Parts: sequence; C-alpha cells; structure tokens
Amino acid sequence: MNKLEKRMYVFVPYNISPIQEAIQAGHAVEQYAYLHGRNEDYIDYVKNWKTWIILNGGTTNSNRALGTGESEGSLNQITDSLEDNGIIHAVFNEPDLNNALTAVCFLADERVFNYKDYPDWNGSKWWNKNTNVEPFYSKWVKKLGGDKNLFLRDLLKYKKLA
Repeated sequence: MNKLEKRMYVFVPYNISPIQEAIQAGHAVEQYAYLHGRNEDYIDYVKNWKTWIILNGGTTNSNRALGTGESEGSLNQITDSLEDNGIIHAVFNEPDLNNALTAVCFLADERVFNYKDYPDWNGSKWWNKNTNVEPFYSKWVKKLGGDKNLFLRDLLKYKKLA
C-alpha cells in the first residue's frame, strides 16, 4: 500500500526565542503522542516521516471577545478552528508563562502540502456558461482527502515559518 507522506505542523507564538519555539513545539508533539499515539496515521508518521514544520502562530491570549466569544489570540483562534473542523490536534500550555497557550500541533498528509501532485483548484478550465462546475470541484476536494484537508490547506497557505 502506498502511504501518503505526513508532516507534523506546530504553531507557536511570535514572541518567544527560537530555542523556546522548538521546546514548546516538542511539548505539543509529546502531548499529541500521549493523546493519539495509537492512531494509525501517527504510527505511520513516526515510522516513516518524522518531519516537524514550526510556524508562526501569532499571539496567545485566552480572553474571549465580548459579543462574539471569539478568542482574542491568533494562536487560540487557530486552536478553535482546528476543533471546529474536527482536526485531531494537541496543545501545550506553558506553566512558566501563566499557563499561556504556547503550541498547537496536528498531522497533515501530502495532499495538504504537496502542490505539485495536488495542485490548487482551477475552476476556470472547466467553466463556461453552460457547465456546472460543482461535480468537478467535488471530485477535486475528494482527491485532496475531503473537507478536512481542504481546511488545512487553507489554514497553512500563507503561514510563515517561526
């Protein structure tokens, strides 16, 4: 069976040192292993891939905006969006930083990050005034692995390395 390449993506706050970025990422990855270590995708990742991508997650702030209830910190918003989209993930809150959220991680397979074999949707090649592109779009989403992978592609698209 041809297994898909996998990577562990970790978001960390923008305002910690590079060594702390790596340490906080490690804490989150260990938490992921603790929570999801028997997951088939995680086992494949550990056996075959072992690549971390540490990204700038912006700010960490657990306060919620009045009225909307949305998290104020961008790292917290990322965590909320992973939860809202059913993405298996793990977080780490640093006790030495007043239990602030300092890392969130998740696994993604190559359909999320390999744009050569899984290019972005190009509906214009299917479009004309008499063509319903929905079946073509649905087929493309299915090739990516479904809505969860589409969400992760969008989440990661313009993020910068930490």
